[in-house]
Amino acid sequence: MESIRKIILVTGANGLTGREIVQRLSSKGVCVRALVRNVAKAKSLSFDTLPNVTIYEGDMEKIETLAPALRGADKAMLISFSNPDMESVQSNFIEAAKKFNLKHIVKLSGIIADINSPFRYARMHAEIERRLENSGISFTHLRAGEFMQSYFRQVPFILKQNSLFLPMGNERIASIDVSDVAEVAVKILTGSGHKGNVYPITGTEALTMDEVAEKFSIVLGRKIKYTNIPPEEANKARLDAGMPHYTVDALDELFAERRKGKESKVYYTMQNVFGLRPTTFEEFIIRNLQVFKGELPVPKI
Repeated sequence: MESIRKIILVTGANGLTGREIVQRLSSKGVCVRALVRNVAKAKSLSFDTLPNVTIYEGDMEKIETLAPALRGADKAMLISFSNPDMESVQSNFIEAAKKFNLKHIVKLSGIIADINSPFRYARMHAEIERRLENSGISFTHLRAGEFMQSYFRQVPFILKQNSLFLPMGNERIASIDVSDVAEVAVKILTGSGHKGNVYPITGTEALTMDEVAEKFSIVLGRKIKYTNIPPEEANKARLDAGMPHYTVDALDELFAERRKGKESKVYYTMQNVFGLRPTTFEEFIIRNLQVFKGELPVPKI
């Protein structure tokens, strides 16, 4: 069946965004290849029960492992975890895609991608975008704002201390639900007219952390407060929790940019380009109410 239908390859399919995209493509009857590093883990997510989905095991650090997934594919959604190897991993995939004449790559990028950014992952995203643009493969850059799902990390503090602890000062940030990112990605992957475009996407609101706390208070029915912690205190807490130094340093850079207002702009790309209504922050909380009440485990981000 794959030989007579358009085939879309989704990398990082075990991740939060990749899973959402695979599920949506499957539900639309699209022939999907889900690229994962561990097939057993993918099966635990029930990918093998989704219609139109074939799981492929491959490591984007090793170009030779990508051939089965790329052979005969038409388009790809390029996603990988934010880690020290992100630039080389995604660049390897682009090189492999060239060899198999992939027609189009949609790259999930960051809202503040900039080759000169103080934030290391913003620099990496910008460099990967540049390599993709120079590859000769048709491309679309999908630059997403902060995921609303990042507030899952605050669940222990919400449950035990009725608080949000973040080094954000009084600055605003325009977040977006991962489900909206996936919906836009599917529109691009299954539509036309997006070649060479850069799409920054956010939700409808740029909120301060006090406003975020107020939305939690309204939905949860009790007072949730925001505590603005110093960056050095946030770094220590992350290190004490076992987070690698590299990741702690990267988050320190990211929040420094956020405190400058670098992620405070609201973009209306979803509405104006794709005809979609973004999820509001309050809707996001309501949709995940059992998580924020401690009735369901916190999803892996």
